[in-house]
Amino acid sequence: AMAGEGGGYRLRCSLLGHGQDVRGLTRGLFPEGGFVSVSRDRTARLWAPDGLNRGFTEMHCMSGHSNFVSCVCIIPPSDLYPRGLIATGGNDHNICIFTVDNTAPLYVLKGHKNTVCSLSSGKFGTLLSGSWDTTAKVWLNDRCMMTLQGHTAAIWAVKILPEQGLMLTGSADKTIRLWKAGRCERTFTGHEDCVRGLAILSEMEFLSCANDASVRRWQISGECLQVYYGHTNYIYSISVFPHSKDFVTTGEDRSLRIWKQGECVQTIRLPAQSVWCCCVLDNGDVVVGASDGIIRVFTESLERTASAEEIQAFENELSQASIDPKTGDLGDINADDLPGREHLKDPGTRDGQTRLIKDNGKVEAYQWSVGEGRWIKIGDVVGSSGATQQTSGKVLFEGKEYDYVFTIDVNESGPSYKLPYNITDDPWLTAYNFLQKNDLNPMFLDQVAKFIMDNTKGQTLLSTSAQFSDPFTGAGRYVPGSSSGSNTIPAADPFTGAGRYVPGSASNALTPGSGIDPYTGMGAYQSAATKVENFYFPKKDAVTFDQANPTQILGKLKELNGNATEEHKLTEDDLIILEKLLLASCNTSAETPTANQLQTLWRAVNWPEDIVFPALDILRLSIRHPTVNENFCSEKDHVQFIVLLLKFLNPEGKQANQLLALRTLCNCFVNPAGQKLVMEQRGEIMTQAIEMKSGNNKNIHIALATLTLNYAVCLYKVNNIEGKAQCLSVISTVMEVVQDLEAVFRLLVALGTLISDDTNAVQLAKSLGIDSQIKKYASVSEPAKVKECCMFVLDLL
Repeated sequence: AMAGEGGGYRLRCSLLGHGQDVRGLTRGLFPEGGFVSVSRDRTARLWAPDGLNRGFTEMHCMSGHSNFVSCVCIIPPSDLYPRGLIATGGNDHNICIFTVDNTAPLYVLKGHKNTVCSLSSGKFGTLLSGSWDTTAKVWLNDRCMMTLQGHTAAIWAVKILPEQGLMLTGSADKTIRLWKAGRCERTFTGHEDCVRGLAILSEMEFLSCANDASVRRWQISGECLQVYYGHTNYIYSISVFPHSKDFVTTGEDRSLRIWKQGECVQTIRLPAQSVWCCCVLDNGDVVVGASDGIIRVFTESLERTASAEEIQAFENELSQASIDPKTGDLGDINADDLPGREHLKDPGTRDGQTRLIKDNGKVEAYQWSVGEGRWIKIGDVVGSSGATQQTSGKVLFEGKEYDYVFTIDVNESGPSYKLPYNITDDPWLTAYNFLQKNDLNPMFLDQVAKFIMDNTKGQTLLSTSAQFSDPFTGAGRYVPGSSSGSNTIPAADPFTGAGRYVPGSASNALTPGSGIDPYTGMGAYQSAATKVENFYFPKKDAVTFDQANPTQILGKLKELNGNATEEHKLTEDDLIILEKLLLASCNTSAETPTANQLQTLWRAVNWPEDIVFPALDILRLSIRHPTVNENFCSEKDHVQFIVLLLKFLNPEGKQANQLLALRTLCNCFVNPAGQKLVMEQRGEIMTQAIEMKSGNNKNIHIALATLTLNYAVCLYKVNNIEGKAQCLSVISTVMEVVQDLEAVFRLLVALGTLISDDTNAVQLAKSLGIDSQIKKYASVSEPAKVKECCMFVLDLL
């Protein structure tokens, strides 16, 4: 058959090498025309096209995982690695990164708490990984930059989209999520079972495949454009032809299917139950990996088609395969009603159509090939699959794969329980965890363990990893945010400036002040010929909100106190105490704040939210004082202090409270105790603070930008890349909504500070597409500082 005439794809070659299921494939960049495969045999293999015949040669076999390898992707070339890198993810929770010419990993990425089952690479060295621990992680070189949290079950598929900063994740919770700069922008619903694969069609469209046996085509905007049906069981993988919207899929119904113009034009059956993975090479050839450990390549090109003998051998192998009727791949089978061999005289009506016949009491399955105009035998239908698991890891339980899922009845009348088991697990430990999970009597331990051993016929592998994670709660015990607890701020204040607190001195360096102010010194703009010096960033000191009008604040406090309920009302003495505290904080008296004053302030800031704002304003001003800062931010009271401020950062709350809470957090940075506290709680604070972007209050936007800037100042000193990633994500997200140029300016200074002297941060900012977000500010004429600072940032990007 000529190419493209329907029965287009034929076998090119079969490659032996892997000892167990081939679980992942990706086309390689080097050597050209080659590909990489990964397997349950714990290895990855690099294959190069064989110049002499139609086959491929195994270049080398890479190992570095202590358990099955489940996914692979190529990281594009960089200056350092001009031939690119290979990334593999495994059941040992790790990701190994290899160069193309070494069999041992260059480095290993650790951080996931369960199997890593999907990888995708982007520009500037970024890598996205998806795991059964329900999270996806973004890596840059050898560091984790951010963790995407929100799915409620295993993430089976991930893809980085061509447009910068956009990522997709597909999960066993049946949804697909779109992430921008680390935040979930949209959830796509429609699949009725685990989403298993994703493929990108363009900047605006993508495909997904799932255990519901359907493929869906989506628009990034959220709309499902089309649903494709054809497979009769789980679809495990999907891959797109180069420069086209046509694609291929593989699944649990033993088939590879070729889709063109939205129709399934060809179905190729394989002599293996699970066809786990596929990839398309640059020349349009299709590579598939299956549960029999064999890699097969199919081609439309006549020159590359296998010899007649090889094709005959493949068909013989296929015809001897046994098909389990229980999978439902061939519909309901009633052997008594089947016609005999004469049924094969009638031609089929479409490619891939199956027909069952009965010959000498045996049921055989055939498939019609349009290209060859004949019925090809695809296997014998066997009565029952018995208890043997033909294919490993096929059973799904709670969105994860297991070798076996047993149903256990503890007593006649009670409910039955599901017990998932992998042959690499310890039977006793599994039995113990099963009893614990279901609150069953521990005396059943021997019985359950023996049941597992009897029913797996001793198929146990000694796992090389000594640490068994509980198959049930291994994923459940995930503690969100635990990975970002690495903010090692030395207890001693690294900024001596902060200790030398001079109350009332205008440390608010970003407001126009004396001529020496580096920020506004630029105000008297010299002629363009003068080379402008960058005194915008990296910024070394925190920016605070110092402006105060004590008389007004106290007047408002007294007025609102008059309307307060009895339980909240402050006495005359209390008001005098707060006045003293305010004056001490604003440096109009030399007194040190007392414990009594602080207790009174604490009572006032716990007022109902409609009247609390003057008290919050006193807190904002007084938190700059070392005594007050130490009191609220020290080890013993800091939890309730942060909880209080975060409570006000509620998008539904009052804007005055939101503003003052943000300003209070900014002012915490001037003293060691406050700075240590806000750095330790960074994840939580920033996650809440970013919700304040939605209002259009410019003062709130300025305070939010200042908080980000103060974090940038600290992160520049300790160089914590995960912290920088969070701040870059915030800058990117907030940049989209702010209108006020002062807020924009502070975000630009924060951005410049974060990426100064740090190539990783520069790459990350580019991968989030921040450079294109800020370009427009390079043409702002007034204030000049916005334009100049923007130019300096763009120079770094």
